[in-house]
Amino acid sequence: MSFATRDGRVWNPKYLVSIDPKKCIGCGRCYKVCGREVMMLKGMNENGEMIDLEDDDDEVEKKVMVLNDNGACIGCGACARVCPTNCQTHTSAASG
Repeated sequence: MSFATRDGRVWNPKYLVSIDPKKCIGCGRCYKVCGREVMMLKGMNENGEMIDLEDDDDEVEKKVMVLNDNGACIGCGACARVCPTNCQTHTSAASG
């Protein structure tokens, strides 16, 4: 699937399909540049299980970004450009 920019140049969107929790450092840069709530911050316990941050903070080993609403992704790639750990996977195929 490809589109055109306003001046007619070809644009191929790259949709966010996954975030590697082993690489993600939970910095929130991707969240800050995305105005579509595609991602959210979650906690990860020592067993690698995702937990809500509202739960007991003693169980949170680290914070990571996870997909919240991948269908809202427009494929702009802003999140990938600001990610310091390259923990995201993007694809040109639309999926929801």
